Amino acid sequence: MDSRNLFATRTTYCLLRLEYGVALLACLVLAFKFHAEIRWPAFVLLFLYIDLIGYLPGAVAYRLSKDRRISKVFYLLYNSMHCLVSGALVALLWAVFVKPEWALLAIPIHLFGDRSLFGNFMKPFGNQFEPVTHPAFSEFVKNYSSVAGTK
Repeated sequence: MDSRNLFATRTTYCLLRLEYGVALLACLVLAFKFHAEIRWPAFVLLFLYIDLIGYLPGAVAYRLSKDRRISKVFYLLYNSMHCLVSGALVALLWAVFVKPEWALLAIPIHLFGDRSLFGNFMKPFGNQFEPVTHPAFSEFVKNYSSVAGTK
């Protein structure tokens, strides 16, 4: 992936996931080290809000939709809640209005976990809400692989 070719090959995708995996590991080490100081109800809330707002409504709408088409609002909710910028903003607001605390590690653990363990990044409007290979992408991969000699 580069600024002119906004796609990832299997290798670059794995490297992206590996980078997020290292960040996840760093956050997990901190959570383990400071586990006695973590307010676990706050940790659970901070971990879950991302999917309660950003994933669950779209997942329900997607499963209830006969043609698997859902409003772009669900994509916006997912992308805005699964964004490192919004996570940082929530953490900042929590630190200012509640208190700075180790429970805030729940936010990067969730986001880095989604990216590294599950391979979930932002959801493009042109794709189905749940991962299904787009036919145009399948054709692109086939053509790109034959020219570049990659898979």
